[in-house]
Amino acid sequence: MSEDRFIQHLQAIHAQLTALHGYIMPLLQGQQEKTVQIFEAIASSVDSLQLSYEEMQMSLEVSAVIEEELLEQSEQVVAEHHRYYDLFQFAPDAYLLTDANGLILEANASARELLNIPQNSLIRVPLAVFVAQEERQAFRSYLNQLSQVEFVQDWEISLCSREGELFAAWLKVAIARDVSGNITALQIGIRDISQYKQADGLPLQLLTQQDALAQDTTAVPSLPSSLDGLQVLIVDDEADAREFISAVLESHGMRVTTVATAAAALEVLEQFRPDVLVSDIRMPDENGYSLIRKIRELEAEKGWHIPAAALTAYLAEDREKAISAGFESHLHKLAQPKELIEMVARLAGRV
Repeated sequence: MSEDRFIQHLQAIHAQLTALHGYIMPLLQGQQEKTVQIFEAIASSVDSLQLSYEEMQMSLEVSAVIEEELLEQSEQVVAEHHRYYDLFQFAPDAYLLTDANGLILEANASARELLNIPQNSLIRVPLAVFVAQEERQAFRSYLNQLSQVEFVQDWEISLCSREGELFAAWLKVAIARDVSGNITALQIGIRDISQYKQADGLPLQLLTQQDALAQDTTAVPSLPSSLDGLQVLIVDDEADAREFISAVLESHGMRVTTVATAAAALEVLEQFRPDVLVSDIRMPDENGYSLIRKIRELEAEKGWHIPAAALTAYLAEDREKAISAGFESHLHKLAQPKELIEMVARLAGRV
């Protein structure tokens, strides 16, 4: 019985009782001829009250059934949550749940054991704290660029346990988003790959094959022993990306010049000729396609050639366009530092 209908019943009963009062008052004044009508009105009011009572009783019974069903469903949800939580907690691999900035929200037992951290001591701690000091800038750059990708990421970084012991780690990062596409959480699996690196120095291929993430396990060529003095021009509108790429290349002895726009890159090329150009594709004022076309026109005038690579967050979409526009190579922004070094060395003829 709905609330509106119940109110209507009460109003009807009130009206009947008011009418009954109107009958009783004349009776008290000696008008006994209306006695029969009065008793009929009383009987009608009693019937209405009985009907209202029965409908209310039925509504209470229905509410009790619904409440019992909701309670049962709630218990099932709680039980399922506990099952999944237990699977998370006691999984053999280390797992973390972080926010978009890498702040740890949940950590399972394997993660606490791997980092040698007591229970709950990982919560609200930035994951970057456990990244080797020299790799933190690159790690933060990876995090900042996650908003541009949709697929699972695989990163190789050096982590540090509570005792300060460094170990090579393989991170598998899955991105959770809300309906607006904003990152709500990062689901991060961590695996210690030190034994793979000690075995043959190719942890990426061994893990990839083991996890069935790819079919091609062709050996990656070794890095050249020295890239000292190689001049590289980086064009990217994102400061974090420029800083990260510069840090990686400079760590191998290269001299790096960075600019934020295509126009600035053309100005630099009027002053000197770099050995390699690495440019972002999607830039706000003028994109990388337009830049490489202008560079190729400039080369025709000056009589020289600059090997160039496109760097973008949209690998499948931009690769063919980049090569057609004039780039010799193409690499994803979240590629491993080793891949970036190899690409630049190959373009410069050092491999």
